[in-house]
Amino acid sequence: MNKQLHIAIVGAGPGGLTLARILHLNGIAVTVFEQESHPLERPQGGTLDLHEDSGLEAVRLAGLMDAFLAIARYEDQGSRLLDKAGRVLFEDDDADGDRPEVDRTELRAMLLQALPADCVRWGHATREVQATDDGRWTLAFDHGSAGPFDLVVGADGTWSRIRPLLSPYRPQYSGLTFIECGIDDVDRSHPKLSQLVGRGKMGVEGDCKEIIAQRNGNAHIRAYAIFRVPADWAARRFDIGSPAAMRAELIKEFAGFSDEILDLFRASNDAFAIRPIYALPVGHCWTNRRGLTLLGDAAHVMSPFGGDGVNNAMFDAAELARLLTTRSDWAEAVAEYEALMFARVVESAAGAAEGAATQLSHVGQELTLEMYRGHVSARSAKA
Repeated sequence: MNKQLHIAIVGAGPGGLTLARILHLNGIAVTVFEQESHPLERPQGGTLDLHEDSGLEAVRLAGLMDAFLAIARYEDQGSRLLDKAGRVLFEDDDADGDRPEVDRTELRAMLLQALPADCVRWGHATREVQATDDGRWTLAFDHGSAGPFDLVVGADGTWSRIRPLLSPYRPQYSGLTFIECGIDDVDRSHPKLSQLVGRGKMGVEGDCKEIIAQRNGNAHIRAYAIFRVPADWAARRFDIGSPAAMRAELIKEFAGFSDEILDLFRASNDAFAIRPIYALPVGHCWTNRRGLTLLGDAAHVMSPFGGDGVNNAMFDAAELARLLTTRSDWAEAVAEYEALMFARVVESAAGAAEGAATQLSHVGQELTLEMYRGHVSARSAKA
């Protein structure tokens, strides 16, 4: 075991924190550097579904299954598909499924609580990574530096500052842009919308546009209006600083959709966000470089279609931790991790790319319906 290894993790998302937790359990001290000044500096995003053989397996290896069960929402695994007139095309409550939902903020808080208080250094945006004369690495910040470290793990997301040291590839725009909004206290304040979305996710597609609404914890609905447009279209089209204008323009964009669906925009709070979707190439990889590696979106960011992003990141962390704690040569452990990870994520990256390519096509609704029916058939076959 490499207990004397000096490890830095850049990024305090689910992947980086899972790695820190499992290494901590095995007696390997790590330091996590995060650019945010505190855990609640910005919204962490919506709900996630953890998968049995990846995200949930990582939770088990982190020794946090009991803590996870306290925040998991098994009751919110349902799916609904509507046409733009509001007619239900598919409905499945899936309350007995094996992909429980959890809010990103709750998942992050669970992982943070399982780490020593001084493990994460907040307000440390990595500006530069520098090689030392003895083959190690230092991290430079706006207000100083840290190191040297034997291993620096880039867990810093789509626009990783570590990736350029390993790979020349930059994420490319997928052609899809999400406009995000939210509805608070939906069960009490908007019971009809609560029923419309159901216990899980509701989707409606038509006229080459789509709305997806997901139930989060604390009676919150997070909704996304999805467009296939140029990357700068939304910034030119919408006034993000005016919630009233955002609501009006979204209603105008979805003219022809039923009023009960458009009520999702009318009831939204003032927190709108524009989210262009980016992805790295399917099969993205790099030549191993001693002392540096990547996990999660830094290594293989993909579109959200398939729901594998956080699951891949957490399983990356579990696999890297496993190899670092069972191999005598840590550098060989990192190289082995990378080779396994490159092969493992190809299937989910290809599926996410196909989903992004076919979403909002003239047969998009039929493909979504086919996917949902396939999930039900697969679940029945397992039973």
